[in-house]
Amino acid sequence: MYNPEIILAGRRLNDSMGEYVAMEVIRLMIKKDLRVKGANVLVMGVTFKENCPDIRNSKVLDIISTLKSFETNITILDPHANSEEVKRAIGIASINAIQDNEINFDAIIHAVAHQSFNIIDLSKLKKDISVIYDVKGVLPRNIIDASL
Repeated sequence: MYNPEIILAGRRLNDSMGEYVAMEVIRLMIKKDLRVKGANVLVMGVTFKENCPDIRNSKVLDIISTLKSFETNITILDPHANSEEVKRAIGIASINAIQDNEINFDAIIHAVAHQSFNIIDLSKLKKDISVIYDVKGVLPRNIIDASL
């Protein structure tokens, strides 16, 4: 027999994870004395799962929505997602690639573990003082500030 209270509690927890991640990044930025409003934030991955183009049910959209409420400048990097579909869903088009030093980011959120992200050198994308948050727990511990 299934207990509906436990199932509903699990659903509520899952539904709040996007906002939780965004708020943790904001907290870490404040802790490092980084200005939140106007900060450049890179969100790596927006799809529901790695190496897949589907953004339906992606909690990353909730992360982005929360970050937008703090008036951050968000760049969404996802070579698998359809840029127009992402723009319709969240109001920001995603990009397929990023050049080293194109923008130095105040915060980087590694949200989806796409294989193509393995070759990106985050040290070339971040500022001297920045926040790196690893949602999937795949980045080396010595380069991140926190993970889920």
